[in-house]
Amino acid sequence: MAFEYHDIVIAVDGSKASDFAFRKAIDIAKRNHATLIISHVVDTRVYSTIEAYDRSVSDRVQNDALELLKTYQERAEKAGVENVITDLEHGSPKVKIAKDVAPKHHADLIICGATGMNTVERFFIGSVSEHITRYSKVDVLVVRPEKD
Repeated sequence: MAFEYHDIVIAVDGSKASDFAFRKAIDIAKRNHATLIISHVVDTRVYSTIEAYDRSVSDRVQNDALELLKTYQERAEKAGVENVITDLEHGSPKVKIAKDVAPKHHADLIICGATGMNTVERFFIGSVSEHITRYSKVDVLVVRPEKD
């Protein structure tokens, strides 16, 4: 008998890479009759400094994140995924996906897009997909974007 995944986390951030990974996640979830957990982590390091000057930034970021998740959820449901859950977290995407989101939902697969960072950027901050792969206790599929 073939192995099936039951609970799949797809990490999305609105980028082309995550969108391509999302499309693959839909196919995998449908083939496995799995629950698709669409996760977005608001990287609080990005807007925390700005928020010191403009308190409304947090509200706008939260609303944008919820809208992003809603859009992905509608796309998944329209594509025929029967069980869709959205998960919004705050913190570092590198840490949250593998250490919090996947265990919380008892995921057996994490799917994420490969990042477009260059070698210098990866050296200083490391890629999200690299950290997820390193710290995840379950299978990870890193999806490379389509060639133009």
